[in-house]
Amino acid sequence: MSGAVATRWQRPPDWSRVGVPAAAHGTALDFLAARFAHIARTDWQERIARRQVRGPDGEPLAAGAPVAGLGHLYYQRWLSDETPIPFEARVLHRDEHIVVADKPHFLPVAPAGLYLEQTLLRRLQHALGLPQLAPLHRLDKDTAGLVLLSANPATSNAYHRLFREQQVHKEYEAVAAHDARFEQPYWHRSRMEEGGPRFFTMCEVPGEPNSATLLQIAERAGPWARYRLQPVSGKKHQLRLHMAALGVPIRHDPFYPEINDPPSGDYSRPLQLLARRLRFRDPVSGAERVFESTRALQWPVDPADRFE
Repeated sequence: MSGAVATRWQRPPDWSRVGVPAAAHGTALDFLAARFAHIARTDWQERIARRQVRGPDGEPLAAGAPVAGLGHLYYQRWLSDETPIPFEARVLHRDEHIVVADKPHFLPVAPAGLYLEQTLLRRLQHALGLPQLAPLHRLDKDTAGLVLLSANPATSNAYHRLFREQQVHKEYEAVAAHDARFEQPYWHRSRMEEGGPRFFTMCEVPGEPNSATLLQIAERAGPWARYRLQPVSGKKHQLRLHMAALGVPIRHDPFYPEINDPPSGDYSRPLQLLARRLRFRDPVSGAERVFESTRALQWPVDPADRFE
C-alpha cells in the first residue's frame, strides 16, 4: 500500500487512527482486541463485519488480515454504552469558516477511547447542524477552555496552517505550588517523546528540544500560585509535563508526575489548567482575532488546602 494512496482517503471526523507497532504481528482482530482490552472482542468482530475498520489506504480490512507492516489502522467510533458527561460547552463565536467553543473540564474534544457522543465535536455537530465540523488543534479532556474548530472544509487548511507555522498565540492559566524561581518570566525547553507509565503519556528525553513554554507567576495565594503559560510548540501534554518536570505539577493532575486516576464519574478534582486566550490573524478575512474563555479555575485556593 503506497503512501500516495493512503493520503487520498479523507478520514471522517468520527473515525479514529491507531498506530501499529513495527513488531506487531497476527490479525487485525487480534491486534484490536489486545490494544483496546476494554472493548469486547465481539464488538470488534461486529465493526469489522460492518466495514468499520480500514487499512492505511482506506480499504476495509477482514478480521484475519495481517497487521504486520501496516503502520496504522482506522476504525469508526462506536460504543454501545456511554456514560453521560454532565457538563456543557459554550459557543463563543460562529461564522462561515470557524467555530470557537469554550470547553468544560472532563469533556473530550474528539472521539477516542471510551468517548464518542460524549465529546465536544459530536455535541456541536448535532447542536449546530454541522456534520463537517472538525477540531483544528488538540486540547486534553482534563483541560478546560478554548477550542477552535473548522466549519468549512474548503478553508480548513488555511487555519491548520496557522497552527503548523506557530502563528496562533496561545495563553493558558494553571494553578500549582508557588516557586520563587518563576516570579520572573522563565523559558523551559525540552525534548518530548511518547513514553512513561502508560501508552498515552509523554516524557522528557535527552536530545535537541522540540518543545518550549514561557511561564510566569501571575498571582500568589499562600503556598499556591496562578501561573500564566505560553506554549510555543504544541506537543501532547506539553504544559502538564513541563510543569511537573520543573517541580510544580499542576493541581489535580492525574497523570504527571504520577498516575493517580480518579474513579469513574468523580468530577471533584478538575485539572487546574485553562486555555484562556487565542489570538491570530484570520487567514480568510485578514482580521485580528482574539478570543477569551469565560471560565475560571478554582482560585484562590484555600491556604489550608495543602498539596495532594
